[in-house]
Amino acid sequence: MAGMQENRARNAVYRQTIRELNSLTERDLSDLGIHRSMIRRIALEAAYGTAK
Repeated sequence: MAGMQENRARNAVYRQTIRELNSLTERDLSDLGIHRSMIRRIALEAAYGTAK
């Protein structure tokens, strides 16, 4: 049961990170040194500690 809750929490972090980064403009992303193609990898690292 604890594993399921942890997976749900990590998935929520992943989705929230994707949502927040996708809401930024190209200029905002550029200021952060992020290209739009990097968003998925960044979200995976935020949620799971490493890209899958």
